[in-house]
Amino acid sequence: MCRIAGIWRQGEAGPLEALCTTMRDTMVRGGPDGAGLYADRSAGLALGHRRLSVIDLTDTGSQPMTTPDGRYTITYNGEVYNYRDIRAGLEARGCPFIGSSDTEVVLNAFALQGPSCVEGFVGMFAFAVWDARERALYLFRDRMGVKPLYYHHAGRTFAFASELKALHAGLEGKLEIDPASLGEFFHYGYISGPRCIYRHTRKVEPAHWLKGTPGFTVESHRYWSPPAGPAGPADRPESAYVDEIEELMKDAFSKRLIADVPVGVFLSGGIDSSLVTAILARHTTAPVNIPAATTRLRL
Repeated sequence: MCRIAGIWRQGEAGPLEALCTTMRDTMVRGGPDGAGLYADRSAGLALGHRRLSVIDLTDTGSQPMTTPDGRYTITYNGEVYNYRDIRAGLEARGCPFIGSSDTEVVLNAFALQGPSCVEGFVGMFAFAVWDARERALYLFRDRMGVKPLYYHHAGRTFAFASELKALHAGLEGKLEIDPASLGEFFHYGYISGPRCIYRHTRKVEPAHWLKGTPGFTVESHRYWSPPAGPAGPADRPESAYVDEIEELMKDAFSKRLIADVPVGVFLSGGIDSSLVTAILARHTTAPVNIPAATTRLRL
């Protein structure tokens, strides 16, 4: 669902739009339905977006999206499942809306509440918000880290993207392999977060948001931690746990069925996908779509 990118070069704007467009368009497969670009040349910053249209298929859902006063601009990847409830709360506070996308809800929530707005989001997401007044850039990642978000911070350059290849393109092939990360990969078969294969490049950690300010000071904040489990086994029958798990899954699936395009289930034949399909078939009125050529894969 969409791809995002951005580059910030303090005091050295250069070919900002061209660089960000190159970054953005390396990820066209993740966002084939549209493309957008925002630039604040006075700050040396550009934001890019590749769109996969799922909610609000009109132009009012296009990105990057800017608040009417021009202060905040967002480039967003993902879906906030409880966006309708959040929107209702914002409207009660007098916040106007133009379209029906969750992007607009996230942007307006940030404008009213600041970074703490993310604490109320239920979903999978990675997004960036630029504050043109304070010259501050914010990056956010969902609680479980479903949506990837990488950033490069070296000298007077800060860049971010949904995929590493976009950073490589925007930094014109100047990324260098980090020997320590390479050694870790050969030893363990993976690179532990927040490090990446490239030097000066890291992953935004799950349940964190970052703030970059002029001078490229970067602050990292954790906004959520997994709750502690019960101290010991509860005295409940197994059937009670089965019913509770089904209720939790019903609630989770109902939130993920919100879309303005067809939604289907891709069956692998394993227990998990079969269980998802069975619960959906039991608790939804519409037929469950097993993928045809026109079904949209929601990544």
